[in-house]
Amino acid sequence: MREHVIVADLGYGDAGKGTVVDWLCSRGSREPVRAVVRFNGGGQAAHNVVLPDGRHHTFAQFGAGTFHGVPTHLSRFMIVDPLSLAGEAAHLAGLGVPDPFELLTVDRDALLATPYHVAAGRAREVARGEDRHGSCGMGIGETMAYALEHPGLAPVAGDCATPAVLTRKLRALREALGAAAGPPVEDCVAAYRAFAERVRLVGSSFTAALLRRGPVVFEGAQGVLLDEWHGFHPHTTWSTTTFANALELLDGAAAVRLGVLRTYTPRHGPGPLVTEDAGLALPEPHNGTGPWQGPFRTGHFDAVAHRYALAAAGGADGLALTHLDAPVSRMCVSYDIGELPVGPAGDLDRQTRLTARLSDACPRYTDGITDWPQAVAEALGVRVWLGSSGPTAADKTVLDGEIASERV
Repeated sequence: MREHVIVADLGYGDAGKGTVVDWLCSRGSREPVRAVVRFNGGGQAAHNVVLPDGRHHTFAQFGAGTFHGVPTHLSRFMIVDPLSLAGEAAHLAGLGVPDPFELLTVDRDALLATPYHVAAGRAREVARGEDRHGSCGMGIGETMAYALEHPGLAPVAGDCATPAVLTRKLRALREALGAAAGPPVEDCVAAYRAFAERVRLVGSSFTAALLRRGPVVFEGAQGVLLDEWHGFHPHTTWSTTTFANALELLDGAAAVRLGVLRTYTPRHGPGPLVTEDAGLALPEPHNGTGPWQGPFRTGHFDAVAHRYALAAAGGADGLALTHLDAPVSRMCVSYDIGELPVGPAGDLDRQTRLTARLSDACPRYTDGITDWPQAVAEALGVRVWLGSSGPTAADKTVLDGEIASERV
């Protein structure tokens, strides 16, 4: 594979984007991957990578190719949390990555998630009581909401290098959100100034130059069924989780759109999961009940929901199918309410009505599936290019020859 690759989850997240990106960066490409570009989300991502020697890291903001020395670029579509990044860098250093920050570039226009956003977001989620949306508790929604309401005052990564500007913005932010419990503004400014001195802050032309150097992997976060416009509102993220942001960054350059799925359909936290089955006792070593998201839930492979995700994302050139080693054999092939239509982006009232319809949907199943790649390819109309039977790169197998973009 000599082309750029966009990796996106066609479910509710947790399908294995991290392990796929790790494989692409280790030996999945004919040419070395030049960089991993993060194109949505922020510190709430949890992309698990396990090395053959047993080392494990949950990638949040660093790209999942870091173990192989592949640099990470946090694009303007990322929400950057410098404090969380410092903790993640320390963990990576403890696992043998010599200097993680040397592998990192950050777009100056990327929004900053601060302790004030985190505090306000958690307070809002607690106030919802029984109607919690499933927040990750990382301040992502508050960061986006504040930026939309105060576009000129929202702190961005580039401000970290200008203490006077950052101080003014953080004071306005703290006052607007009423986040009196957060740390003093002066402490945040000092920490963010140290961040600016450790990473390379770059401008908008950096991505184009990066693409000219060789293959780049674009690593998405969360899943299309959580998309801010096409997900099942209100149990969604404040992020575009389709291929769209990556395609905008590519600016016409060709790229393979690779969708990732498990052989069953998981979901973290509240919201629709039509095929949920509490009897699916499947091992889940790296996902569990979170203090903000709630429990990790599992259901049978939901071809209806994944077809909807494909349509919302504009299609895919190929699929990576993980958890081929899981003892599952049931697929939902249809609902009693029919297929899920994709509406125009921005109509959240429509998405709320769709969510309500899903609460009454009854799945119709096919049992006895043994050839999962073939079954998924037939159900979704997209070939399964990569199969994964375990957590490491050695557990990956190319199933269907070369893959190339069908986009011009």
